[in-house]
Amino acid sequence: MEWLNYHHLLYFWMVAKHGSITRAGAELRLAHPTISGQIHRLEEALGEKLFTRSGRNLVLTDSGRVAFRYADEIFALGQEFQDTLKGRSTGKPLRLVVGVSDVIAKSIVHRILEPAFELHDKVHVVCREARSPDAFMTELAVHAVDVVLADAPAGPGAPVRTFNHPLGECGSSFFASPQLARTCRSGFPRSLDRMPVLLPSSNSTFRRALDQWFKSHEIRPEIVAELDDLALASVLGEKALGVLAAPDVLAKELGKRYALQLVGRAKDIRQRFFAISVERKIRHPAVAAICEVARKKIFA
Repeated sequence: MEWLNYHHLLYFWMVAKHGSITRAGAELRLAHPTISGQIHRLEEALGEKLFTRSGRNLVLTDSGRVAFRYADEIFALGQEFQDTLKGRSTGKPLRLVVGVSDVIAKSIVHRILEPAFELHDKVHVVCREARSPDAFMTELAVHAVDVVLADAPAGPGAPVRTFNHPLGECGSSFFASPQLARTCRSGFPRSLDRMPVLLPSSNSTFRRALDQWFKSHEIRPEIVAELDDLALASVLGEKALGVLAAPDVLAKELGKRYALQLVGRAKDIRQRFFAISVERKIRHPAVAAICEVARKKIFA
């Protein structure tokens, strides 16, 4: 692999910016022969002439103009890198790449991510979904993903070292269309026995907790559909196709958006939410914001 000497590139860039070796040397505090020799070595390494003389002036060649454009981007990115690490504003939108376990309700994801859009600095959010948080572990390791939102902590068998940052937890509730809710409300939870229900898929943490809860109460509901998308389950629930379970922090939203009514609460079915990262102490300002708001407001 060929390596570029960035010191040589810096001297070239400074000369191209200032228009002369003398002015570049004054800023760099280097002698004329030193800078001239370094640029010559860069030209030898690249196999291209970067400057040509026009009278007393140095003029960029075609290759020199290409080199200057790349050097400009390289050193601008280097400055942005230092500013970001030191917490200084770069003027560019802060990029936040979030991996989301698709078993988490989109309404919960929206509420968790909302603080990122309210920061003083603009944030460019990239949100990606996968069936399991494990799908993002390798990308976390190389910082292609900043944080993963999941309904369970990363296990000890993860291929990279990760840290689980608890966002909070809440109980669960059952909801249904007004008519079905009235039917099921009396005698809850036994009233759910043999009633049509809309459940999450069997691979989710929430579904396993629901199955255990039904078993402990000796309830055998009729499973009409298995849906990881709570929005779709809510639409079907609104059509009176079955009773659905959801985090109880979404009660108001489900009532307002889908006209679903509370059937009953199952506070012992706890849903937990985590932000998984490769940092013990979170430094990304957007990730820090969503963790803080989740703990203090959403799941307080």
